[in-house]
Amino acid sequence: MPLTHDYARLFLRGLLIVALQAANTLVITGHRLPQAFAVSMLLSLLWWGNAKKSGRSDDVPYAGIVYGLGAGCGALVGMLLIGWFYGGR
Repeated sequence: MPLTHDYARLFLRGLLIVALQAANTLVITGHRLPQAFAVSMLLSLLWWGNAKKSGRSDDVPYAGIVYGLGAGCGALVGMLLIGWFYGGR
């Protein structure tokens, strides 16, 4: 598998997990129960898969940095999504 593909997957995993965590924090604090349930469930499924795969990324140079960049972008994406769905804060 090409190294670029590994980087893209790491970045997207970080982005998705943190975007969902940011969204989850906002729906929980907004007392939106059905959304909190759905986002928490999806987040847990992603975490489960991530935990199984994270040990396999040791052979990818700078994997932590790429994952961290995805996570940082994920926080911003999560905030933007909630702003769009709920009219911003």
